Amino acid sequence: MDRTRFFIRVSAIYALIGAFIGSHMAGSGGYEFRAVHAHILVVGWLSLFAFAIYYKVFQIPKTSKLATFHVWTAFIGSIGLTAGMWLYYVQPFAGSETFNLVFFIVGGSILMISFFLFAIMTFVHGKFITEE
Repeated sequence: MDRTRFFIRVSAIYALIGAFIGSHMAGSGGYEFRAVHAHILVVGWLSLFAFAIYYKVFQIPKTSKLATFHVWTAFIGSIGLTAGMWLYYVQPFAGSETFNLVFFIVGGSILMISFFLFAIMTFVHGKFITEE
């Protein structure tokens, strides 16, 4: 899998969704989605784009299991956090409050694991992070 291409494409989708939600809020004058909008742009667009740049600039080995685990936790966690946040704040389905809360917490926890793995990776693969 090309990690850079994967993250760039997913971040572009997040950028489109975030821009759409922002333009919808501006047009309707309703700002119920502002937290979801902000997290889609920050977590989905900016963070995944930054990860893509990291993998492009620093040649982390393709065989790194840590990097593979990081990619998938970032992907799943960003979807889980943003979708869970939407479910929790908007409550589109009656009677699903507990599910929505658990979905939100699990998604956010997976994303937190992703950021933790990224921090570890910068030390494990530190020899590839250089100005030379």
